[in-house]
Amino acid sequence: MRKLNSQISKSTVLFQVSVSLFGLILVVLFAVSPQVSQESFIWRKPLAGSAFAIVCVLGILAVLFPSSCSKPFAVSTKQKRLSPQVSHAASSSLKGHHPQCSHFSGHVFAVGERTFCATCSGLFLGTLFALAGVGVYFFGNWRLGQNVALAVAVGVVGVALGLAQSSLPILQKGVMRLFTGAFFVAGAFLVLLGIEESTRSISLDLFVVALSVLWLVTKISLSKWDHYRICSRCAPECCDFERGLWKKEV
Repeated sequence: MRKLNSQISKSTVLFQVSVSLFGLILVVLFAVSPQVSQESFIWRKPLAGSAFAIVCVLGILAVLFPSSCSKPFAVSTKQKRLSPQVSHAASSSLKGHHPQCSHFSGHVFAVGERTFCATCSGLFLGTLFALAGVGVYFFGNWRLGQNVALAVAVGVVGVALGLAQSSLPILQKGVMRLFTGAFFVAGAFLVLLGIEESTRSISLDLFVVALSVLWLVTKISLSKWDHYRICSRCAPECCDFERGLWKKEV
């Protein structure tokens, strides 16, 4: 952890954040003053809903199998060669794919003897809400009516809070990470719902789906950057996780 993962850098994070915020601004402009003529394409809603549902399902798989999330904490090849026991201890020291370290206590929460990542759990709950919403709106008869502006506004706030979560001290507790994770996905769904209702354009619907993927990637990058900042505060020789001197919980 002394060296930032090669897959993520400060410039990359800044670029992703900039594009994500620009996308949020565009979404607001489209919702307030739609410039695209409304389409009568009969498969518009099912196609847009299916595309977003696929993204949601992939997100659920990522939450249920978060091995990629643990890559920033992966034990180096050199460590694995030195001691298979240390390598095993490294994997057992991860709880909720975070190191057993007091600096990461706000990133996880425990249910009985199991430990879960607060953000991933929030994303999972938000995705379940979004999938239910896709079924009701895109494949059902539910309409927003006069609440389009409200849906977009709430959605934009949810996405913005999700992206800002790593940098706001008030959102560092486990319960707040759980809430912002759920609100983040729900917000992306509300944005899509509002854009569909106001523009009825398949191109803009798919644009928002693509933006949702970008927002999720940006959130993951911000999370990795946050992990790097946390670990960079500790001296390597004082870090049990980095030295491979982990102890199993009694």
